[in-house]
Amino acid sequence: MIGQMQDRLTRAAQTPRSGVWAPVAWLGGLLAGLAAVTIGALLAVFTAAAVAVIAVVASVLFFVTGLAVRARRAVRPRAAREDGLIEAHKVNGTWVAYGWERQNR
Repeated sequence: MIGQMQDRLTRAAQTPRSGVWAPVAWLGGLLAGLAAVTIGALLAVFTAAAVAVIAVVASVLFFVTGLAVRARRAVRPRAAREDGLIEAHKVNGTWVAYGWERQNR
């Protein structure tokens, strides 16, 4: 009984070398290989596009960060007046005072 099963498995595992099914099996293998290559190429293109988009977004983020840092360094608080007076403006019904902050914090 075990010998019969081994014979069947051996026959099933052999590739068809001749007969009616040999060209069908060859064509099926060819189509499966082409499908695998096509899917792999598409995935490679999508991955490359995703990496390119991430690089562009990161570049824009670094550029905007650089502008923000440069703008923050350029803005200097106004020095307090020497006569001790402070400046105030009315903004939306509320008085906002400038020049009373401590210096050299």
